[in-house]
Amino acid sequence: MERINAFFEKLKNFSFWERIFSWRLIKELSDSTLNEIKGIELRISMLEKKLLDETSKNKVLTSEINGLEKQVLIQEKSLIKEYQREVAQVSQVKKDLDAERGRIQDSKLKEKEDEFEKLKIQWSSHETFVEQKIKMLCQTHLVDYIEEVPFKGKPDNTINICGEYIIFDAKSPANDDLTNFPKYIKRETDNLKKYASQESVRKEIFLVVPSNTIEHISQLTYNLGDYKVYVITIDSLEPIILSLKKIEEYEFAEQLSPEERENICRVIGRFAHTTKRKIQIDQFFANQFIELLVKCKNDLPKDLLESVIEFEKAEKLNPPSERRSKQILTKELKSKNESINAEAQVRQISIPESFEDVKNLE
Repeated sequence: MERINAFFEKLKNFSFWERIFSWRLIKELSDSTLNEIKGIELRISMLEKKLLDETSKNKVLTSEINGLEKQVLIQEKSLIKEYQREVAQVSQVKKDLDAERGRIQDSKLKEKEDEFEKLKIQWSSHETFVEQKIKMLCQTHLVDYIEEVPFKGKPDNTINICGEYIIFDAKSPANDDLTNFPKYIKRETDNLKKYASQESVRKEIFLVVPSNTIEHISQLTYNLGDYKVYVITIDSLEPIILSLKKIEEYEFAEQLSPEERENICRVIGRFAHTTKRKIQIDQFFANQFIELLVKCKNDLPKDLLESVIEFEKAEKLNPPSERRSKQILTKELKSKNESINAEAQVRQISIPESFEDVKNLE
């Protein structure tokens, strides 16, 4: 390109005579310029062809890009629809969970309300239930239930054992607030003095409360000087009445003659001694048997021990079974003992006849 520009620059500056006498130079410059122009035209042609190729490629790429954009748009719309569908599902699940949570809360609240209603019904009928329970226990264990007491006041329930009047007062909460129930019990213990001061009234008075309130009461025994108050539940009524009824047995013991009481004590004492001695002997032989078992395990050869274990597994002891309605008769035991002694004598086995003989065996 520089050569062409130089050619035209020289051509403009040539004088008339230079153009006539330097024609050959001009021709050489024009030829070289023409060659350069042809080269430029060739390069332009190549560039144009390359441009066409690139343009064609650009069109293909543009078409591909347009296709990809369409696919992206389609996928994007599909993803948006899927996202919206999943969001709707999640929203529905959340609504269902909220509804289920609300239903569960309502159900738990309803259960608590029903439970409390049952407690209120139980508390309201507590006094009647305690009265029925005590009457039933008195009838079962032959204890006098006093409908009308011969002293001032009207306790809920009174029984008579050995000429003493024993009071069982039923107490229950007034409402669902159990925090004040211990204070109410404390006030009631003070009010029981009107009964404790009466003649022939036992100085131990019982307050019967519902079983589901006992855990809210920290103090169950009140020592008020002249009398005591015990806070109990319905479940405790029977053992307490039975323990109080033992007083009658003690009163009966005082009616026995000295000789009868001595005979009873002698029998009980011998029974206690025999029982303890039997326990001692059983413990002694138990230790001996355990030592013997350990010795067998340690001293026997392995093959013999395995054979012993197999025979042990095959053995089974069947002691006489006990039946609730069948009495174990002393006569039968003596007969069985005589049979064993007779068999022992036949086999020349010495049977100890007293505790001294047992000591000699040791």
